[in-house]
Amino acid sequence: MAPYKILKCLYEVHNQLGPGLLESIYEEAATKELTSQGFHVERQVPVPVFYKGEQLTNNLRLDLIVDDKVILELKCVAEYRKLFEKQLYTYLVLKNCEIGYVVNFNEEDLRNGIHAVRNPYASSNN
Repeated sequence: MAPYKILKCLYEVHNQLGPGLLESIYEEAATKELTSQGFHVERQVPVPVFYKGEQLTNNLRLDLIVDDKVILELKCVAEYRKLFEKQLYTYLVLKNCEIGYVVNFNEEDLRNGIHAVRNPYASSNN
């Protein structure tokens, strides 16, 4: 599974819709585009959180997970924050995934809106 194929789908969504729409619209369009290219996509995936070995009642929710391996955290914000990458890193660790992308669709040029995050602790069998 090549991440560039996933990114190509995200570029297509941005090319078709442009910047400035609601995050939920990009999420739906990205799901349609990725699925049409043969990817398995899950939306709004609950991620359990544990504290001292006990599961908390509140879960986190990640935007998209592609083929159970790549997490996409979608944004449409005027000001990008490094905190988004920390949030994604937490998802990567909790889901034992190696790579994810924070994608800010609110950029004229999407190349400026894609930020890769890696989890060096992910097991290679994922």
